[in-house]
Amino acid sequence: MRELIKMVVVLTVLAALSGGLLASLKEGTAAQIENQQLKFVKGPAIKTILEGASNDPIVDRFKIKDGDIERSFFVGKFDGKANRVAFESIGKGFAGELGFMVGVNIDDDKIVGASVTTHKETPGLGAMAKDDPSFVAQFKGFSLIEPIKVTNDGGQVNAISGATITSRAVCAAATDAGKIYQRLKPQLAEKLKEFNK
Repeated sequence: MRELIKMVVVLTVLAALSGGLLASLKEGTAAQIENQQLKFVKGPAIKTILEGASNDPIVDRFKIKDGDIERSFFVGKFDGKANRVAFESIGKGFAGELGFMVGVNIDDDKIVGASVTTHKETPGLGAMAKDDPSFVAQFKGFSLIEPIKVTNDGGQVNAISGATITSRAVCAAATDAGKIYQRLKPQLAEKLKEFNK
């Protein structure tokens, strides 16, 4: 009996130490991971979406708490005015989650650019959502206030041939981005004032 208790105590201590070590490792590398994602995954999309900005949107960014999630917003200044933001939403694709970065002009609520950032879709089919710039170019000019759908569902977005589920996922992510935007627009407008000084 003593041996069993001793073994349980040793395993508990080892588990607690391992858990604490992993938690501190995660916390210690969180900033490096975020910087790598900005540099290699989200950064290229943000720079494409806010192309022509007089500032660096990767540097000029802020976070807003949205329920349990802390969302990052990237600011674009055009003609001396910070009135565009880019942020990411998530859609459920054929093979898993799909990251969708969208840029919006807060003066007219219109999409200024979009890009798929991450996905697990089938190469040559669903992966075209990220690889084919003409697909995401369709979103430019759409109002972020209204739902966005593929043409098969009564919308205006032409689905990728052979990848309707992925196309619907991107549209769902865009619609979700619209809901996020509408919910946080007052806070966004307030935060953007800091960049207009």
